[in-house]
Amino acid sequence: MGLLLCIAVFFPMISAIIGYLIGRYNKNMRNYFANAVTGLEFVLFLVFLIRILSGSGGFQGEIPQICGFGLHFTMDGFRALYGAIAAFMWFMSTVFSEEYLTHYRNRNRYYLFLLLTLGATEGVFLSADFYTTFIFFEIMSFTSYVWVAHEEEKEALRAAGTYLAVAVIGGLVMLMGIFLLYSLTGTLMFEELKGLSGNLVYKANMSEAAARKRLWAAGICMLFGFGAKAGAFPLHIWLPKAHPVAPAPASALLSGILTKAGMFGILALTAYIFLGNGVWGSLILVIGVCTMALGAVLALFSVNLKRTLACSSVSQIGFILVGVGMSGLLSGENTLAVRGSLLHMVNHSLIKLALFMAAGVVYMNIHKLDLNDIRGFGRKKPLLNYIFLMGALGIGGVPLWNGYVSKTLIHESIVEYMELVREGAMTGIFSAGVMKGIEWIFLVSGGLTVAYMTKLYIAMFVEKNSDEAVQEKFDSLKGSYMNKVSAAALTISATLLPVMGFLPGQVMGRIADLGQGFLQPAGESHRMMWFSFENLKGAAVSLVIGAFVYLVIVRLWLMKAEVKGERKVYVNRWYRYLDLENLIYRPILLQALPFVFGVACRVLDSLVDWIVVVLRKTVYKDSKIPHELEEGTPVTHMLGVFVNGLQRMANATIWRKNPKNVDYVHQYALTYEEWSEERTIIARSLSFGLLLFCAGLIFTVIYLLFRMK
Repeated sequence: MGLLLCIAVFFPMISAIIGYLIGRYNKNMRNYFANAVTGLEFVLFLVFLIRILSGSGGFQGEIPQICGFGLHFTMDGFRALYGAIAAFMWFMSTVFSEEYLTHYRNRNRYYLFLLLTLGATEGVFLSADFYTTFIFFEIMSFTSYVWVAHEEEKEALRAAGTYLAVAVIGGLVMLMGIFLLYSLTGTLMFEELKGLSGNLVYKANMSEAAARKRLWAAGICMLFGFGAKAGAFPLHIWLPKAHPVAPAPASALLSGILTKAGMFGILALTAYIFLGNGVWGSLILVIGVCTMALGAVLALFSVNLKRTLACSSVSQIGFILVGVGMSGLLSGENTLAVRGSLLHMVNHSLIKLALFMAAGVVYMNIHKLDLNDIRGFGRKKPLLNYIFLMGALGIGGVPLWNGYVSKTLIHESIVEYMELVREGAMTGIFSAGVMKGIEWIFLVSGGLTVAYMTKLYIAMFVEKNSDEAVQEKFDSLKGSYMNKVSAAALTISATLLPVMGFLPGQVMGRIADLGQGFLQPAGESHRMMWFSFENLKGAAVSLVIGAFVYLVIVRLWLMKAEVKGERKVYVNRWYRYLDLENLIYRPILLQALPFVFGVACRVLDSLVDWIVVVLRKTVYKDSKIPHELEEGTPVTHMLGVFVNGLQRMANATIWRKNPKNVDYVHQYALTYEEWSEERTIIARSLSFGLLLFCAGLIFTVIYLLFRMK
């Protein structure tokens, strides 16, 4: 089994290099090769799924397998499930990429990093400890950066810079948390950390209170790093910037899978280290509520197709975090929350695959994303209409589609918590009144989801373009707007969504059974009446709110007529100064902090040198820096004599009226003395000593790493 797990991770990464070499000579062969690699990866994870489902003893994880360099992989129901979802999405996206990238440059580079990122992402999902998670998490961040910067235009490079900055800063903070955790426990294995916050066992020589503070510091640091990749507030800023500029197949993976790699880390923290911890659950819940509401509002205001879907991803990550937070708050009765958060992860991944690829079809035909420009594109295109509608109904939580199932479970967990608090069976941090407010934010956010998806659907498939000539051009495309291979990939992806929703018990229930073991559920599994009045009522409230928001806010406020009497156009009324990146992050992180720390470092550096000089002049009373020769060295003396001779010859021929009289022997000697004195001062300075110390430390670490092998 260990060999198969290593193959699952490293096969795509090795194939990436082979595919790149193939692409240097034959582009079509490279495309077929990439399709074959992602297809084989999907088949391999289907084998894992079959093995898990047919094995005895339930869905318990196997013993972690060592794969060299301290990497540990393992397999259980959740890992098999999400590894298979990732491989499926990669396969569909790779198939679609062939047509989408027809007119793009640097396609060979794109496929190289596409396969590298696949291997790194599978490495995250199969990891058995936080060290392995971190290694592949960082590889995934750096390789996926190339997707965002692919077009190499100003906007793309700026968005890629934002993405990379968030990834690097998040990774460094996460690494700090991993160091703290290891210093406290002596292990990073998930299974060995189970229930750590409730039964703290540590090696460090400190009090229990100090150990708990260190554990929470480690948890917060790691939450920061994983939350940055997941797109949780307030580190969500990369999502709305990266998606509009990245190729659509890459956007589907960024939104559908890479954010789930961040969620994997948050789930590991919640299900193992902070298992059943109400304070931790409350923290995740608050972050989830903010992320859910803010993402929905940003999506409602957006007039860019892919940006709207990106902001929607922020909101849906918030829904998942609400479920994770409720699983911590409910502790011993958290099965509903666990299953809801797991299923919404799965649903969001598959829904965004269909929606982003549908957006890609629009962009590859007209190279525009503004709603006013793409208005009416989907008219007379029934297949594209079907694909987008399935995604819209799924993410809107409409009954009989998959999103309804997961949102209902999360909503029911909120209701269950309120009932337990009212009955006195639970004394949680949040009162029933506060939780009622959270429930309404949940329902309103669901309503906003319905509103902005209705806005997108009507703009593309119902309304006509304001320019009749443009509309005629759109209508003339008919069946030529995508080829049969792309159509098959999109249709398969979209058809999964209603199938999962029409059969919630047979499909969604089994998916939850398969994957919930990783999340450590507690309590008995509830038998859900999916289409009971109480469950349908929650969905109906969100649908009514969505209809109201669309008819009143979107049609009356977020649209306006440029000239009186003409058709209305979509407008973005979100104030630019509310952009967190431009308002806070770039001014503070990229300008203010570097300036402040630069000044501080310069002062400290100069202070050390001044202290050394004062000590040399007072306590140690260093002797004057010696000069090797009064008049330089033999070399400077001979060079000066030679140049003086040339000067005399020039004075005798060219400069008779104004001869030059410079003693180059003396001048070269002074120059040498100045250089020698500066060199000696540098060699005696503490800064130079520190540089040498750092160089020696680096070589020592490298030596130890090789010795440890």
